[in-house]
Amino acid sequence: MSQTEDLRLAATFPSVDPDEWRRAVLAVLRKSGAADEQTAPDRVDELLSTKTYEGIKVAPVYTADTPTPETGLPGQYPFVRGSRPLGAKTAGWDIRQRHAHTDPAITRGEVLKDLENGAGSVWIVLGDGLPGPKDLADLLKDVRLDLAGIVLEAGALTRQAAAALIDEAVRRGVGLDALTGTFGADPIGLRVRTGAEADLSVLTDLAVRCAADLPGMRAGVVDATAYHDAGGSDAEELGCALATGVAYLRAAEAAGLDVEAAFGQLEFRYAATADQFLSIAKLRAARRLWARIAQASGVPQAGAQKQHAVTSSAMMTARDPWVNMLRTTMACFSAAVGGADAITVQPFDTRLGLPDGFSRRIARNTQSLLLMEAHIGEVIDPAGGSWYVEQLTEDLAEAAWKWFTQLEAAGGIIAALDSGLVAERIEATWQARQTRIARRKDPITGVSEFPNLTEELPERLPVPQAAGGLLPRRHYAGLFEGFRDRADAQERATGAPPTVFFATLGSVAAHTARASFAGNMFATGGIAHVTSGTTLDPAEIAQAFRDSGLRVACLCSSDKIYAEHAAPVAQALKRAGATKVWLAGKPGDHEGVDSYLYLGCDAAAVADTTLRDLEVAAP
Repeated sequence: MSQTEDLRLAATFPSVDPDEWRRAVLAVLRKSGAADEQTAPDRVDELLSTKTYEGIKVAPVYTADTPTPETGLPGQYPFVRGSRPLGAKTAGWDIRQRHAHTDPAITRGEVLKDLENGAGSVWIVLGDGLPGPKDLADLLKDVRLDLAGIVLEAGALTRQAAAALIDEAVRRGVGLDALTGTFGADPIGLRVRTGAEADLSVLTDLAVRCAADLPGMRAGVVDATAYHDAGGSDAEELGCALATGVAYLRAAEAAGLDVEAAFGQLEFRYAATADQFLSIAKLRAARRLWARIAQASGVPQAGAQKQHAVTSSAMMTARDPWVNMLRTTMACFSAAVGGADAITVQPFDTRLGLPDGFSRRIARNTQSLLLMEAHIGEVIDPAGGSWYVEQLTEDLAEAAWKWFTQLEAAGGIIAALDSGLVAERIEATWQARQTRIARRKDPITGVSEFPNLTEELPERLPVPQAAGGLLPRRHYAGLFEGFRDRADAQERATGAPPTVFFATLGSVAAHTARASFAGNMFATGGIAHVTSGTTLDPAEIAQAFRDSGLRVACLCSSDKIYAEHAAPVAQALKRAGATKVWLAGKPGDHEGVDSYLYLGCDAAAVADTTLRDLEVAAP
């Protein structure tokens, strides 16, 4: 064996000619109809490229020729590759479970269960219909405060919660230097979520105390998930986090803390989604950006950002909630690969109410499996060196930095929030996202794709209503779930779901594909269907429609059969009383057909229109 400086893993394979690859891809695109005979091979990259909500162009393929920035080594500035140095012995990330139950006894039991079964820290939410600071000692009754990390989220009660935790440690004789975790002060985040005034003294007072007496505790959290939950893009989430972090640094320095100590008082909280590459790049870009702030502040060595990733609330669905297990697994994997220091996996039934013991165990064990069986935590920056990930990281960092500078130019994050700049920017992103969701370009499995109309949802206790703030809380599936709610209300009132009549023309082989497509599309609105059977006779189909007692019909078959039979069948259906006739296929000129169902059409508009045609009232 010989040692070389440049190891090329594909050296024994024949070289690939990019132009040859483009010609081969173009042949496939022409067959699919995405390109024609006049399309030149040099347009393949353009045809296959996509754009993120930040406007970042994602190319179809990345190669060694892709220019990538210098990312440094793990554990070194600019910390893109994480804060752990090469050769460091690591156990991976901190499994951090969230507790927000209304019953203190249940919370106390679940806290112990989590810590006994793999969790390294607990995240306890206090106030607003939940146990308060006075209950903290009871919630942590049997917890070893010198071993388990404690993360608090108490909103307006942060001072009292911090004091309660310190008092309990003193009462038990636990040294304050043994406490680890964060007090969770986030006055700007509190303003975003509730509209309360941003009292930065809560953060600065705790920061001064932590720096003096509690080296294992951090005073504040920059919770950027509020911007994600409002429908914002990854760059918007990062830019707002950066602006908030800078505001906290300025406040801490003004309170007498030196700059390096101020950096050590913050933890950043980000959302991780099932989009694995964007989630990985987001965490890596966040570290690059914070390191840049540290460098500009004269303390580049303090720029190793402490990160807490939480599986996205916005991506969770109330319909077919079991699919959320898959979403959170992908999100957890992404956060781990992206280098998060702590990860929280939300239970799959979060959208339905307070999670039960089973869903909490599945959430916790999702992390344990990835950590202990998949051994993801044993690899430092596993995405590092990927031409795609490195480029995406850099592009995302640049987009976030541009947004951050706009926020700073507007007077800082608080001024930008109060002026409506942040809300307007995120609203524009949300509208773009809604358009893609409506057309199923951003598909949601179990909701906008493959919905289950006969599912029986598990019942959960209600979650206390959260106060409104400067930004809304949104869910990607909300549009289609609203249609499902309307359909369910109709079924409860009449005993039958809203239903469409399918005129399935010709043989089973001729109509099955499009009938399945149409059935899936109508089901996104909670709309069922019945079929006419395999016939081409307009009179037979019209009679079957009359017998059904329905109002809306849809033709399902092949283009060849449509050419001869679509118009006479559609006209017969209209004479039989159909108020609307759809055709499952590309738009054409078929007399009697009102609208068409096709790949890329507005599925949300189809659901809404059909529910109205079936006289299903809007909520």
